Amino acid sequence: MMFKIFSNSETLSQGIAELFATTAEQAVACRGRFSVLVSGGETPRRTYELLAREPFRQRIPWNSVHLFWGDERCVAASDPRSNAQMVRRTLLDKVPLPEQQIHPIICDTTPQTAASAYETVLRSHFTDGIAHFDLVMLGLGDDGHTASLFPGSGALNEQYCWVTTAQKPGEDIMRVTLTAQPLNQAELVVFLVAGTRKSSVLRKVLERPHTPDMLPAQLIKPVNGRLLWYVDESAARFLTPGKKFLAKER
Repeated sequence: MMFKIFSNSETLSQGIAELFATTAEQAVACRGRFSVLVSGGETPRRTYELLAREPFRQRIPWNSVHLFWGDERCVAASDPRSNAQMVRRTLLDKVPLPEQQIHPIICDTTPQTAASAYETVLRSHFTDGIAHFDLVMLGLGDDGHTASLFPGSGALNEQYCWVTTAQKPGEDIMRVTLTAQPLNQAELVVFLVAGTRKSSVLRKVLERPHTPDMLPAQLIKPVNGRLLWYVDESAARFLTPGKKFLAKER
């Protein structure tokens, strides 16, 4: 597990954009395609905007990119709460990524049907039964959740399915989410964490004992890949000094 602390959310977004572009270049050079899983939420929004602009837009081999989502709310595709809608508006409408290589979670029937359909999409892409994502981008919720893996959810214990349904406590809509298993099969997983509001939960996830039922983000431990934490100084303010951070970026 490695860390990088950035001075603010803008330099964090720049760092993630650079990681995305570099990983894409390397994956296509080595394997002929770049399979990336993106997240919703506010933290990565600026990164998507940067990827749609130069110099990143020209660097990324879009014709070889396959883009997937870690979770989705079961709302209409045009709903502003849709993770796919946010990524499409900030990034996909502005880059030459072939439409057939964009793989959103489609919730136009029941959540269970949507989960099953997305499982089929993933297993058709990763035909050897292992979800070899080149890059997985994840956020961290105030309650310690990531993707739509919420504290106390039955999804936390799923050992077979790559995709399942979930519901955030107090929310009236269902969600579809990847489980920990495929996320942990990735080559590289990076958490994006920004802002003072995330500082308390970040410390809990990183420094408290392993209690993933309460802090689901602790489930993310790549089996054969790498785990990075990209955080800004505001989010990192409560971390214990002396931890092995990679560097501070200014």
